[in-house]
Amino acid sequence: MRTWEELERDCGRCMRCGLCRTRHNVVFGVGPRDADVMFVGEGPGEQEDLRGEPFVGPAGMLLDDMLSIIDLGRHNCYIANIVKCRPPHNRDPQEQEQEACIDYLRDQMALVKPKIIVCLGRIAAMKLIKPDFRITREHGAWTEKGGVWFTAMYHPSALLRDVSKRPETFEDLLSLREKLRELQGKL
Repeated sequence: MRTWEELERDCGRCMRCGLCRTRHNVVFGVGPRDADVMFVGEGPGEQEDLRGEPFVGPAGMLLDDMLSIIDLGRHNCYIANIVKCRPPHNRDPQEQEQEACIDYLRDQMALVKPKIIVCLGRIAAMKLIKPDFRITREHGAWTEKGGVWFTAMYHPSALLRDVSKRPETFEDLLSLREKLRELQGKL
């Protein structure tokens, strides 16, 4: 397995798919590299591409607000994406783009060793939990894989577009807080 330095260097030089031709910055990830909780989105948007940091635009501000409700944030969570370069016009990352990047994410997951991985939106959930994941039916459900607990919640950008999903997301956040307390109590 690569070290953090090797992984970040290799990711920064990546040309495995066409997204490399239009990126301003590779959006690697942010947060403590030993965090108990890791959040995974689908891919960077415009602001993320310009700054080289995940979830810094309007959806990122909402994510920060959501996490603060349960005493989480960038200071104690690792935040990354399935793909590290912005898809044009913020479209969903295509399967071949996801496959080109997935080893970077797997290495990040292996290095962080989180107890919990939260998929933000259906794309991340379909890639990390199960291919036929349905976010509207299965958000907030827990799945254990290889000693790591996975769950999914609506992507913050979906919550910006449809505020009616926010009460469900609040319940998912409370469930996340409870699962984290449960796991930390077992240490």
